[in-house]
Amino acid sequence: MILSGLEIKKNIGKDIVITPFDEKQLNPNSYNLRLGKELLLYEVEILDMKKKNKTKLITIPEEGLILQPGKLYLGRTLEYTETNNYIPTIEGRSSIGRLGLTIHFSSPYGNIGFKGYWTLEISCVQPIRIYEGVNICQIYYHTIKGDFENYSGLKYQNNKGVQPSYLYKEF
Repeated sequence: MILSGLEIKKNIGKDIVITPFDEKQLNPNSYNLRLGKELLLYEVEILDMKKKNKTKLITIPEEGLILQPGKLYLGRTLEYTETNNYIPTIEGRSSIGRLGLTIHFSSPYGNIGFKGYWTLEISCVQPIRIYEGVNICQIYYHTIKGDFENYSGLKYQNNKGVQPSYLYKEF
């Protein structure tokens, strides 16, 4: 079951932390998360799962940044989140998708107990100008049935900036 916007609001500061929280970003059954100012780009043409792939950090200027098709841009949410007792998920906003912008390729599900910023896997089908602070995705909260353990992974927990893939640590 997905929490309603009113239920999300009731749980702020308890099982759900969103910092900063702005009630204007609350929807009937989700909360809008905004795009932070920094993006990571991989600097190598061929990515290797077993290696730490070199990246460069770019900042979105005030006039916006034009994204190009065929490139993967890693961004992060402006908001820090913590989720206890619920399964957080993110999805792109339909207004963003209608401009040909995708904000994630992998599973939209987060883990119960996750603390940090959401890394966004951004791509586009045609050139598009993006801006820092735009409401880029929505976070939903699902209930869970049965016993569970909180997420305790070390790769992405308590992150501060944009996170590249740390899959190489599993090899």
